[in-house]
Amino acid sequence: MQPIASPAPAPTLTQRRYDLDWLRVIAIVILLFYHTGMIYVSWGWHIQSQQTSPLLEDVMRWLHHWRMPLLFFISGGGTYFALRKRTYGGYAGERFRRLFLPLVFGMFVIVPPQIYYEWLFRGRFSGSYTEFYPNVFGFQPYEDGGTGGAFSWHHLWFVAYLFWYSLLTIPFVKFIRSARGQRLVDRLEGLVRRPGGVMALVVLLIGNDLTLGHFFPDQTHALFNDWAYFVHNLLLFWLGYVLTSRPVFIGQLTAQRRILLLSTLFCTILLYTIRAIAARYPELEDNLLASLIYDANENCLTWFSVLATVAYGHRYLNVNRPILSHLTEAVYPFYILHQTVIVVVGFYLLKTGLGMVGGYLAVSLLSFSVSVGIYLLLIRPFRWVRPLFGLK
Repeated sequence: MQPIASPAPAPTLTQRRYDLDWLRVIAIVILLFYHTGMIYVSWGWHIQSQQTSPLLEDVMRWLHHWRMPLLFFISGGGTYFALRKRTYGGYAGERFRRLFLPLVFGMFVIVPPQIYYEWLFRGRFSGSYTEFYPNVFGFQPYEDGGTGGAFSWHHLWFVAYLFWYSLLTIPFVKFIRSARGQRLVDRLEGLVRRPGGVMALVVLLIGNDLTLGHFFPDQTHALFNDWAYFVHNLLLFWLGYVLTSRPVFIGQLTAQRRILLLSTLFCTILLYTIRAIAARYPELEDNLLASLIYDANENCLTWFSVLATVAYGHRYLNVNRPILSHLTEAVYPFYILHQTVIVVVGFYLLKTGLGMVGGYLAVSLLSFSVSVGIYLLLIRPFRWVRPLFGLK
């Protein structure tokens, strides 16, 4: 058997990982197109087109297993670098300013327009936004389908979970930095050095799915009844931290990138094959073994696709460009804004009869332009606005 190729040069512990910056930017831009797609699929969203696309659903189903897990993994890697430069108290304070403050601001300013336009779309409300806004201070939780109250974090659940992950990571890092923790990382290093060995860590995700997933099977993004999904992403966050903590890890991932890519492709084929078989034989939906195989494959697809993305990202994207610092700064406010802009733009464009393809392109491109324009004109230049969007 031929030995695996020598690992690509890995960064030193003090070198910035530009590939993580690029991947974060790419993933969040893709998120805008994903959320626009929610208008044109049958899953139910804040506003809905009467025309839907099964092909778009198939593409988005794959993206669902990749986009947010990748962002949590990258955020864990970023936390490693952040804690190299800060005390634990300084890190907690910085996370409060960059995550908790924008979250609270977003729940009172950015998210309410989404609920307002959903209520208009569903015929629940017909007045002006000024008349609607006092509903927010009823503090009655929003419920899917536009029911319930007008208080929610909507897409900012990602920010809320990151805030809690950051706090939970402080004791985790204290353990990892201890002698016992470093012995555990040493054993992990031995696993990662084996071709494809890092893929075995998927057992953590599968184990969470079999335990907490049994009691909390739905992804609610509501924290208190979302413990399986909360722990799922916390594991990805911590794995991102650990696999960024030593240069050998990214070196090995980069060297094994083809194994990771082929494994991702296999899981992708299996995902759609199982779905095709289930569509032909509906009775399989109640088959325990079929469900276990499908769920395990979903976790494998998530883990392998994240690893493959990070590996190829390090191979081809670990370069600095003058525009990268600007994109890195802009991408967080862009994330905070994008879904509200999509809902507002989509609400009006759905009335124009553009059709599914034309409507999807129009909503995507206009929402992208408006989000960028708001950032450049109303956020970036003003010192008092910038902290509300997590900027220095």
